[in-house]
Amino acid sequence: MPVVFVHGVPETAAIWGPLRGELARTDVITLSPPGFGAAVPDDFGATSDEYLRWLIAELELIDGSIDLVGHDWGGNHVQRVAATRPDLIRSWCNDVAGASDPAYVWHDLAQVWQTPGAGEAAIQQMFGAPFDEQVANLVALGMTTEAAKATAKAGPEMGKCILALYRSAVDLSAIDWGTGLSTEERRPGLVINATEDQFVGGPEFAHRAAERFGATEAVLDGLGHWWMMQDPTRGAAALNAFYADLDNR
Repeated sequence: MPVVFVHGVPETAAIWGPLRGELARTDVITLSPPGFGAAVPDDFGATSDEYLRWLIAELELIDGSIDLVGHDWGGNHVQRVAATRPDLIRSWCNDVAGASDPAYVWHDLAQVWQTPGAGEAAIQQMFGAPFDEQVANLVALGMTTEAAKATAKAGPEMGKCILALYRSAVDLSAIDWGTGLSTEERRPGLVINATEDQFVGGPEFAHRAAERFGATEAVLDGLGHWWMMQDPTRGAAALNAFYADLDNR
C-alpha cells in the first residue's frame, strides 16, 4: 500500500526529500508531472485535463491501494483523481483544497501567467536569470538548496508547461472537485491547512474545503507554501497520524 506524492509548480520531486526522512513508512513513490522533473511527450499539451489523464495512467500501473498526496497543482490533480477515480486510491491529501471553494480567486502570479504576453515575460524573468540567481531566489522563497537547484535545471520546458497549465484552468469552478460524490464513493481525505500559504486564499478556505469533503484537517500554524521543507517533522506528523487512523479503522 504505497504512498504516492505528486508535486506542483514550479518545482520537482526534490521538494519531498526532507519530508520523506520524517515519514513513518518507506513505501514511498514520487511522481513527476511532465515538464516538472520529467520529459514532456511530443503530443502533450500540458493542460489540466491532460495532467489528470497522466496521473490516472500512472496510478493504474501501481499495485495495491494508494495513499495519494498532492502539493500545489499536484494537489489539484490529486483532488480531481479523488473526484473521478476514487477506485484507484485508499485516501487523498491535498494542501490546496481551498482552490475548490466557489469564492476562491487565482493568486496574482497565476493571473499574470494566464495573461498572454505578461505571462511569457514573467516566465522569461524567472528562468532567464543566471542559474545561481534562480537558486538564490527560490531558496529565499522557502525551498531547500537541493530543491531549488532541481527546479532551476528544469528551465524553459517547465516554463512552457506552467503557462499552458494555468491557461487551461482559468475557471476553477468548471472543474469537478468531487463535492457531489456520495458518502459511499468518497475516500478518506486530509486537508493540509498551512496558515501562512499566500497562494490558497487564506486558512478559512482550507477549513471550508475540509468540511465540504468530510475530510480531516491538519492545521500547520505559521507554515507557508512549502511546509514540507519548512518543517518536515510537523508535516510528516500530520500524515503519520492520518495514516495511523486509517490503519486502525
